[in-house]
Amino acid sequence: MTHQRSLPIRTLALIGILLWLLTACAAPPAPAGAPAPAAAPASQAAPAEKITIKLAENPWTGAQVNVAVAKQLLEEQLGYTVEVVAIDENAQWPALANGDLSASLEVWPSGHAENVAQYIDDQKVVENAGELGVVGRIGWYQPSYVVAAHPELATWEGFKNPELAGLFSTAETGDKGQFLSGDPSWVQYDESIVAGLGLELQVTYAGSEEAIVAALDSAYSREEPILFYFWTPHSIHARYDLTRVTLPEHSEECYAKASSGGVDCDYPADTLFKIVWGGLKDAAPDAYNLLKNLSYSTEDQIAMIAAVEVDGKSIDEAAAEWIAANESVWQGWIGK
Repeated sequence: MTHQRSLPIRTLALIGILLWLLTACAAPPAPAGAPAPAAAPASQAAPAEKITIKLAENPWTGAQVNVAVAKQLLEEQLGYTVEVVAIDENAQWPALANGDLSASLEVWPSGHAENVAQYIDDQKVVENAGELGVVGRIGWYQPSYVVAAHPELATWEGFKNPELAGLFSTAETGDKGQFLSGDPSWVQYDESIVAGLGLELQVTYAGSEEAIVAALDSAYSREEPILFYFWTPHSIHARYDLTRVTLPEHSEECYAKASSGGVDCDYPADTLFKIVWGGLKDAAPDAYNLLKNLSYSTEDQIAMIAAVEVDGKSIDEAAAEWIAANESVWQGWIGK
């Protein structure tokens, strides 16, 4: 007769303990029809990551202080990372259209009618974000001591006279007078104006705002004639006694000839405005609202420009001082 071999009592006890542990640790099955566990409250959900705001910085001081004010408020008040992108005022339009830039804060409308029509009106990929509050004006300027000596040069007719225009001649321009401009990429119609009015002038390019100011400073120190492209608002008008040359009055009909090179009148007064990427409102609504609401006076901007160009402060310092002195203004931009 054979006998079945039994497991030792100690082994049976260990198996029992393991089965008990497995049963205790297993989650009981949900009864049929039971509701799913509730989602975490919205207040506990991880906040959406903020996009990087990319601000176009055009190469003049007014545009640069605008960007500095916006950057400091976006970072310090709304928690955004801001990237400042130095870019030409014409190149910024396609970059805004495709979202490579978020905003540009100082557009001079007299030179951007075609861009407005293409990107804002037709394609609707760039948005007009409203007026900056600053009114600007491009024009032709010369030291007032030149006009005091030669009153005929107060208006464009004086520059039809070869002898008077020759007072502004240089080795580069020969017998013609020099009209000094800055960067060829700037909004400007000076070559067209000179040709259309038959003036004894030749346009040359200094290359930058700083180069124009340096040339003016050099000429002014010796009381020599200089005729140049410039604009308001700018601290230059507080540092030098300048006279604006009277050109034929601006008209829409005159500027309608811009594409054919037929502009032969003065620059218009420009109510500066802001533009933003068409997707900014959805991607960063609080940043969009701040930039749309950002607005201050011509005098505010002139004060910041003067802090930089006269007092020697940095762009960021000038912006920070304006922010510190105008909390009640910018709080309204962000709804505080």
